[in-house]
Amino acid sequence: MKIYTLKTCDSCRKATSWLREKGQIFQEIPIREVVPTGEELRRALADVGGDVRKLFNTSGQDYRRLKVKDLLAGCSVQEALELLGANGNLIKRPLLVAENFTLVGFSAEGWGRHFP
Repeated sequence: MKIYTLKTCDSCRKATSWLREKGQIFQEIPIREVVPTGEELRRALADVGGDVRKLFNTSGQDYRRLKVKDLLAGCSVQEALELLGANGNLIKRPLLVAENFTLVGFSAEGWGRHFP
């Protein structure tokens, strides 16, 4: 299991602490240095019901600076995934990639469904 995080992200720290408390073994990957693969992003997209906007860190500086909200209005899903794949700062964190599922963002309640 892999979890893409940012060292300064509170949600990421909460998620990794939560996983450790549950006794889960995972590989923590710095999302700015190692961006999730196209396949991982496509799996995450499927797991959020196909809504590509749910994969974006809408509160991030890069999202606002690049005016991604406006860009998304006129681009295809493939173009949106390529944008995410080119800039880890745009991806909602943390992003957990397990064998059979992905989780985007942290919610103890939501994650608890996968880690009882």
